[in-house]
Formats: sequence, structure tokens, C-alpha cells
Amino acid sequence: MSGELWLWALCALLPALWLLSFFRTDSDLTLLWAAWLGRRPEQVLTGMVVWVTGASSGIGEELALQLSKLGVSLVLSARRVQELERVKRRCLENGNVKEKDILVLPLDLADRSSHDMATKAVLQEFGRVDILVNNGGIAHCSFAVDTNLDVFKVLLEVNYLGTVSLTKCVLPHMMKRKQGKIVIINSLGGIIPIPLTSAYNASKHALRGFLDTLQTELFNYPGITVSTICPGLVHSNIFQNSFTSEITETLGSNAEALSKMETSRCAQLILIALANDLKEVWIAQQPHLFKTYVWQYVPIRDWIFSRKTWKKVIEGYNIDKDDKYHKRLNE
Repeated sequence: MSGELWLWALCALLPALWLLSFFRTDSDLTLLWAAWLGRRPEQVLTGMVVWVTGASSGIGEELALQLSKLGVSLVLSARRVQELERVKRRCLENGNVKEKDILVLPLDLADRSSHDMATKAVLQEFGRVDILVNNGGIAHCSFAVDTNLDVFKVLLEVNYLGTVSLTKCVLPHMMKRKQGKIVIINSLGGIIPIPLTSAYNASKHALRGFLDTLQTELFNYPGITVSTICPGLVHSNIFQNSFTSEITETLGSNAEALSKMETSRCAQLILIALANDLKEVWIAQQPHLFKTYVWQYVPIRDWIFSRKTWKKVIEGYNIDKDDKYHKRLNE
């Protein structure tokens, strides 16, 4: 084979190998590059004051645990004080922190009147907030046609308005210091449609729009970075605690049929994103990550994502086929 043919073969092989490696990854290309050649979390985050909401379980708990190993000062917030104390004990036992380095601060995102006082309490304890990780939130799982408006209202109050409120309380302090990181743990549901989660997706789309706009308004504050983290399905209690069509009912199902990422891996990737000031990252197992790229960049996405695709997603949530929605259609 001539040298020219070898060159052409190599040019064809390299993209093929890259594509094959992409189908094995669990993060978008920007985050993948940062994980390979970027700054390490231990190089950047050590010694910072980090406030994590939704820290009583799931991604928030795992983030707190991994951050504690970096020797940060932690503020742990959620509604369940006992669970926050449990997370604190885990951080003390397994991390590189002492009792004085962790503040347990109960917080209800829906109670916006309490956010200013909570911010003052953090500043009084540690003197600053270097990173605010807005991780707290709730979900639901029901057909849009059946979902009570109260569910939409609660999810917007907590996921969107609660997060915006707390961010607005912390932001003036960061602007005064001209440095800080605002982080929102969003969702792939803020990018692509996911059946049975119309209210949840709406709140996440709103958060994405808010943070994108906030970034444009901070042009005079290059030391303040904002990041949207969009995980896919992760092992947590979000399914059990999800509302159904009513706020008085929770799903109580873990949707075992759906493939989910380990929480520790998700937290590890989030810390890499924070260390490298990435603006938006996608974190998910395949094929969910590939589907996100298709939905975002391929014009014929509606043809690719057929009705069978959405039907399989719905079946993964173990929703009863004889629910109110289907009965209504057959009336």
C-alpha cells in the first residue's frame, strides 16, 4: 500500500476510533477533555467555602462527601435536619475536615423569605461563599394531561424560584468580592423532552434560561463563573419522592428498568467541571448522552426519536397502563 493510501486509511481510522470511544464515555466532549487534560479539583477547590443545597441525599450528599476529602469548608442545607447530621458525620469520618469546617443549615427552598437570613448565617460563620451549588429540588412522574396545576406550581416554586432566590441572595456578596462560582445542578430534562415529567422539565428549562442570561450580565465580573450541570439518570431517591399527578401522592418507585449512573461518578465529574469553570456540561450513561447530542444538533430529531422511543421510556417508569390518562382516551 502506497504512502498516500496509508494516509487516507489513517484519516478514516482516527474518526472511527474517536467515535467508538465516545460511545463508551459518560460525559460531553468538553468535560471529557477537562477530565483528561484540565485542572484537578484538589488543585483548585481546596480551602474554599462551598454551600450545597439538597445535601441530605443523592448527588448533594455525594458531592459533600467528595468535597470534604478536598479539605473545604462545607455548608450543608436541606429540609431534613437528621439526614444533614448523618451526612455531616460521614464527612467527618471519611473526609479531611473537622467539626468547625461543617455548618448544618436547614433550608426550605420554597420558603424564600428565609434565604436572606440563611445567607447571613453562612457569612457570619465562614466570612464568604466561594461556591454555591444549587442542587436542591423535587420531581414528578405523571402524564401532563392528568397532572394537577398544584404540582406545576410547587415544582416551579422549589426548583426554579427557590434556586433563583438563593442565588440572588448570594450573588451581591460575590460581586462585592469580584469572585465566586454559581452552580446549578440542572438535568438533561432541561435540554431534551422526557415523557411523564412535563412540570419538572419546565422548571429545568427555566433554570437554564436564567443562568445563561445571568452569565451575560456578569461581563464586568470575570471572576464570577456560572455553571449549568445537566446529569441524566443517577442513583438517588428522586423517584421514590417524586410527586405523581397530585402533590399528596408520591411515586414510591425507583424505576429499576432505567439505566442509571453511580452517584459517586456523577459527583466526581461535577467537581472536574467546577475546577475548570465549564459553563454547561452533560453527564449521562450511553445511550442517553448520545441522544442528547442528537436532540441538540440533528434537525431530523423528531423522526429519529419515534413514538416507540418515548413508549420505552414510559415503560421504564413502571407507570400503570390503565391510569387515568388511558381511561380518558378510551371514554
